[in-house]
Amino acid sequence: MSGIGLAEVYRGYIDCLNRQDWAMLGQFVGDDVIYNGERIGVSGYRAMLERDFREIPDLRFEIALIVAEPSMIASRLQFDCSPKGTFLGLAVNGKKVAFSENVFYAFRDGKIAQVWSVIDKAAIEAQLAQR
Repeated sequence: MSGIGLAEVYRGYIDCLNRQDWAMLGQFVGDDVIYNGERIGVSGYRAMLERDFREIPDLRFEIALIVAEPSMIASRLQFDCSPKGTFLGLAVNGKKVAFSENVFYAFRDGKIAQVWSVIDKAAIEAQLAQR
């Protein structure tokens, strides 16, 4: 698949997440997906996302940057949301925070096979320290 085609698949995946259309997740994520070095499978991936949306009711994935190669996507996602309780070990407790996630995806057979994700926790810490 070309980089352009893969970018369109990725945009469909982000739309699927934002709609919380979990029945469609398997069209974008492989059965044996590995997330940050751990094989969690599509069911574990779905459970992780469902938990994220429970803990962050106003969660929305916004693509700020996307670079596509034939089997890889690099993306910078932006978030502006209000996590309930603790998030990444930080007592956010419903405060509005903005942060980014840098994430790389390896695709196999048109589906996400591996994900490497780093969230900018320091940006959240800085915002919480200002309040």
